[in-house]
Amino acid sequence: MLRVMAIDDEATALSELAHLLRQDERIEHVTTARDGLSALQTVIAMRGAGERLDAAFLDTRLPGLDGLELARMIGGFPSPPRLVFVSAYDRAVRAFELGAVDYLLKPIRAERVAEAVRRLCSAAAAAPGGAGGAVRAGDGETDVIPVELGGRTRFVARQAVRYAQAHGDYVRLHTVDGAFLVRMPLAALERRWSGSGFLRAHRSTLVNARHVSELRFDGGRMVLQVGPEAVPVSRRHAREVRDQLVRRFRLAVAAPS
Repeated sequence: MLRVMAIDDEATALSELAHLLRQDERIEHVTTARDGLSALQTVIAMRGAGERLDAAFLDTRLPGLDGLELARMIGGFPSPPRLVFVSAYDRAVRAFELGAVDYLLKPIRAERVAEAVRRLCSAAAAAPGGAGGAVRAGDGETDVIPVELGGRTRFVARQAVRYAQAHGDYVRLHTVDGAFLVRMPLAALERRWSGSGFLRAHRSTLVNARHVSELRFDGGRMVLQVGPEAVPVSRRHAREVRDQLVRRFRLAVAAPS
């Protein structure tokens, strides 16, 4: 059972979101706030009283203390609540740099609220300590990146990404199902997925080690076989990539079957 907070300065939107959350049997308690400052004060008061807060559904556009700034502030607390942003797509993508579990596109729909709650429950179950063990949002195998495809939103799971390439202010995610372009700096994606098996193969490329099937040298340059594609490794990153792959292999061999 989750204890959540809904934050939106629009009374109608806040009322609708809170109602949908309270209708969900996986939600134990819903607290509401109309602006970022009062939300922050409520979070601090709850922590001082020893009350658990598992997640925050917050609009990115709030009066006074902006929603993204609020997310950064509460994200700095020990064991912070997970985040679900409620906003327009262009703003929400930038918010994903803060490690959101999901985002809801206004006007919100009941099925999308239910899906966001499902993702929160999955993330909580995967965290140390189970449902009560809150960790920074975006951790665990449930992390996803939203991709816009002709008016539809597709959620690309981290573990499905073979490698990612920088394209200016965008990143192209190469997955088992094709390539998808998202508006996010590669450096932000690297920070978000640090410690999750992604290797910096080039200043413009991150490679998911779990999809690397071969390491070879071609004309004196290191190349990784990632799925059906050969991904070159820069000389600057070659030693670190090799060492990390060898270390990963040794750990896999040493692990009990």
